[in-house]
Amino acid sequence: MKKVLVLALLAVFTINASAAKKKTAAKNSNKPVFTVIKENPITSIKDQNRSGTCWAYSTLSFFEAEILKATGKTYDLCESFVANKDYMDRAIQVVRYHGDCQFSQGGAASDVHYVLKHYGICPEDAMPFPGSLYGDSLNNFNEFFSLMEPYVNAIAKNSAQKISTQWKPGLQGILDAYLGKCPEQFTYEGRTYTPQSFVKSLGIDLDDYVSITSYTHHPFYTAFPVEVQDNWRFELSYNVPMDEMMRIIDNAVEQGYTVAWGGDVSEEGFTRNGLAYMIDGKAAQSLAGSDMARWLKLSRTQKTNLIDSLGCKVPEVVPTQAQRQERFDNWELTDDHGMLIYGIAKDQYGKEYYMVKNSWGETGAYKGIWYMTKNFIAANTMDYMVNKKAIPADIRKKLGI
Repeated sequence: MKKVLVLALLAVFTINASAAKKKTAAKNSNKPVFTVIKENPITSIKDQNRSGTCWAYSTLSFFEAEILKATGKTYDLCESFVANKDYMDRAIQVVRYHGDCQFSQGGAASDVHYVLKHYGICPEDAMPFPGSLYGDSLNNFNEFFSLMEPYVNAIAKNSAQKISTQWKPGLQGILDAYLGKCPEQFTYEGRTYTPQSFVKSLGIDLDDYVSITSYTHHPFYTAFPVEVQDNWRFELSYNVPMDEMMRIIDNAVEQGYTVAWGGDVSEEGFTRNGLAYMIDGKAAQSLAGSDMARWLKLSRTQKTNLIDSLGCKVPEVVPTQAQRQERFDNWELTDDHGMLIYGIAKDQYGKEYYMVKNSWGETGAYKGIWYMTKNFIAANTMDYMVNKKAIPADIRKKLGI
């Protein structure tokens, strides 16, 4: 009798375990399983923490990857150096405009490029570790910018007929107190450098880099400054049709290059778990018999959970040139974040994604890496920096570069 009872219990447990296994398998069946098509070498994942410096982290990651490709050497370049120089330059512009432009934490890939060309760069350990000067373990710009913004605005909107030059040393003191003083000279691997001589030693040509975008309010194959506030240096981007914008990215990755991407991550399809899809809301609503039929009534958190559950079966918009322009003009396509595109992968259904390095530490399901569909990138790219050698020859000819 006991033997029969034991066998019966074992049978129940086996059935329950099998059912649980099937339930788990069903639950996870939509989770992407990635196969890498092309993956280029990159440097380690960094964490910008509570600072609006994605532009510095992503673009220095880009240049680190460029150096790695050109020389085989790995560098950790200093974001604080770039921020120190860039924020002073931006403050000077705000004062020149009497406050009629924005002073903020944000920036663009062109800011990093400008700093490297005009001021040089130093390695990370030539300046204090981020946050260490004010007792934090990483960057925290809350107090820093609560001091800087009113300081700059007080000078820029001063009613005096003439301002003194002393505001610059005062601002430099704030920058140095929170970011560290930029070294005039330092030692790296037994050699003494200035920031300018160090950048010249890195094995890359800073004239090789261009910015690419795609909009119809300017002629294709011309260059214009993308009209966003953080493009305060008015850096020119080459304007190409959307399909060519995407072809340049593909060609760059295939040829071993990376891309310093800037775009919109405020979309509902950009999850905090390492995935990004260009959700088709209308198609989602029409999925009869599924929870997605209630799409518009759900909170952002509920939508995110459903996106995660649908995984790579999420219905996506196929972007068009007209949609890109409309979303840019009506403020849907915004300049939110900078990241580094370095590879291409596909899921179990053959859909292709870009492998993208973020600067939020080793977070999400892929420890700091995001898999962003090509539809998402096509729809949400503001602009990107790339080595002009990575641009297909026919497009380079049209651009005259």
